[in-house]
Amino acid sequence: MAATLAGCSTPCGAPGRLCAPITSITSPVTSPAPAGATRPAPRPAPETPPAPAETFAVAMPGAGGPSGATGTTGTALPSLSSMSAATAPAADMDAIPSNTPLRLSLLLPLRSDTLGQAATAVKAGFLAAWERDRDGVTVTVTDTGDATDDVLASYASAQERSDLVVGPLGRSAVGALAASPLLRKPTIALNTPEGYGTPGQPPLPARMLAMGLSIEEEARQAANWAATEQPGASALVLTTSTHWQRRSAAAFAAQWQRQGLAVRTVELGASNGYLNDPELVQLRARLQSDPPGLLFAALDAAQTRQLRGALDGALPQALPIYGTSALNPGNGNSFPNRELDGVRLLDLPWQLQADHPAVMIYPHPPQPEERKPGAADLERLYALGIDAYRVAREIGRHSGVRFQLDGVTGRLTVSFGLGPASFERVEQAAVYKNGVPQPVTP
Repeated sequence: MAATLAGCSTPCGAPGRLCAPITSITSPVTSPAPAGATRPAPRPAPETPPAPAETFAVAMPGAGGPSGATGTTGTALPSLSSMSAATAPAADMDAIPSNTPLRLSLLLPLRSDTLGQAATAVKAGFLAAWERDRDGVTVTVTDTGDATDDVLASYASAQERSDLVVGPLGRSAVGALAASPLLRKPTIALNTPEGYGTPGQPPLPARMLAMGLSIEEEARQAANWAATEQPGASALVLTTSTHWQRRSAAAFAAQWQRQGLAVRTVELGASNGYLNDPELVQLRARLQSDPPGLLFAALDAAQTRQLRGALDGALPQALPIYGTSALNPGNGNSFPNRELDGVRLLDLPWQLQADHPAVMIYPHPPQPEERKPGAADLERLYALGIDAYRVAREIGRHSGVRFQLDGVTGRLTVSFGLGPASFERVEQAAVYKNGVPQPVTP
């Protein structure tokens, strides 16, 4: 699972780690394709039989929920329309009238050996949000395997029986769909494919919005935060050869350089998740003779604890350290990480703000007595499912809008139906205090 998700834009770290909030965590705002840019050639629709779908009953206004649905009952969330910051006038060709049942299809690799756990977490969050605000909405869940042809066939079938499709989840599956001629209905992809939506690359198809958790976007947000707090400082980026860490390090360094600031990257050796001790000794000596203004740790929490221990006392004052949600294993007060006190990071409100208005009203999955590696990442995927439903519901009812949402994965800004779709997620900043990340205002 870790290796697969590392290739699909959700980061993986220590063994069992699934995804971090977070490349939260924003899909980049799309921009028109530059001169000479070409989109990958379309591929024909596959003939593979579609996967079976699980349909949940339509909950008409005032009706009770289906007996088999997950989640809790109670007062429904305010509609996203009431949370919209702005609604631009535009042709509403994809919108579904409020008195018509809205049909949503959720397309996930539930029977995948590698992504099955992640898909199950997303499904649980999606249905929990639907349970809270389900009036006039049908949800059909279609499970797929890993094969691209299977995913595309299932998508084609789901598109015929729905008004909006949410999925796929895998990065390669989203890329195959974006390059195919299949897209006819509004589609919310749960990942960002390579080759789309970043400067110098073509935008995603007009009817596709990507809102996956992105470690690269987290790193860029961390760079902006650090540049604000440490103006003019040089940065030292620390990483290992792990794929998601390299992606995180490269994104931070590129954003730092865009601001005209000096940055160096050092790749440390690691074995079984532990940093190489002799290399840490060399790093300590280097920092004593040539200290940077700050460190960006493109590492996980255990590696950053090891780094702090190796650098303790090496400098007259502690260097500011910034990182991503990978620095928050989500142990909370049960296993405090006091060695990380003072370290700054970004993470989802779902992980940091128990008193957040939206976080409070959704059920949290039961926690096992023994917390397993990767549990925090599954929780983040559950939160992604919640926000995916809320965004899908708004787009289904009001296509051709730009709106903002204070979501459980961050502050979201969405534009759909006004040209190329765009999505931005701003995550919550935090600083470790007494071994626990505490939310702060940058």
